[in-house]
Amino acid sequence: MSVAWPPAPIRTERLVLRESEPRDRPAFIELFASPEVGTYIGGPQPRDELERTTAAIPGRRPGLFVVDLGGAMIGMITLDAKDHSAAKTELGYLFLPQAWGHGYATEACAAALGWFAGAHPGEPVALCTQTANDRSMRLAAKLGFTEVERFEAYGAKQWLGAWSSATSKD
Repeated sequence: MSVAWPPAPIRTERLVLRESEPRDRPAFIELFASPEVGTYIGGPQPRDELERTTAAIPGRRPGLFVVDLGGAMIGMITLDAKDHSAAKTELGYLFLPQAWGHGYATEACAAALGWFAGAHPGEPVALCTQTANDRSMRLAAKLGFTEVERFEAYGAKQWLGAWSSATSKD
């Protein structure tokens, strides 16, 4: 990211997107150890390994937002440099299972994309997910991503979409 990082916290109706803090460490470990979260990203990581290797302030890097609900981390969003045919930046997100089904991912991703559009006007964003991940496919559609291609990778069918503030549905 070529913009100053971290930005000021981004506030939505229910959430705050902010930089990682030491209090987020247990939630990061839970996120990456969760079998449900790991379903479409290669499986859960061993909790004991995460306890040993997770930094005191996990995820503190440009492009990573902690998604905070009422003072607690419920997930994370990333905007990372990738070299896709569709865009040079990819949106990623992981939420704790107890946060699923409440619209938090849609709200948080829309806010992150809004921030990105202001910081990088007109620059497209890619989203890649397994076609079997129904929740992620629905989220991509809600956010206004359009299909660019489907392909096979990591032993599964993948979907690549693109979004741009110039073409998004506001």
